[in-house]
Amino acid sequence: MPQRIQTDPARVERVLKVVFSQPRPPVARCRLLSSGFGPAHMLKVDTDLAGSQACLGCGSCMDACPVMARDPRRRARLETRTSMALETLVGEDCDRCGNCALACPQVDTTIKHYLVQTHLAEGMDRLLAQSATDEMLVLDLYLGES
Repeated sequence: MPQRIQTDPARVERVLKVVFSQPRPPVARCRLLSSGFGPAHMLKVDTDLAGSQACLGCGSCMDACPVMARDPRRRARLETRTSMALETLVGEDCDRCGNCALACPQVDTTIKHYLVQTHLAEGMDRLLAQSATDEMLVLDLYLGES
């Protein structure tokens, strides 16, 4: 769980727009923009994690990724379950859905709200505009006939 006082997305909005516009998983960069791990964590570890922005290796981002779900063979390529492993395995194939950042326990809630309210809303607008094209209509008709 992140610190009690979290990053103000307005302060890093320019960087967040760049992060969410790139075709690769944003979870590692969102985690680094966050406030760090809070002191009230419940993990059973010997080291003091308070303030740490390092990946915990929990694998939540990998479990939430639709690209990894569609192609489970990717997971067999690496043993680790970190955000950097996710970036390596998915790379340019990223759907830009933001699920990885939403699933990460170290990404500040404020950044998650920004992701939902801006990036995902813009993505829905793109999908609606795309669905209005003739190509999508033909695809819908084709799938309807099957």
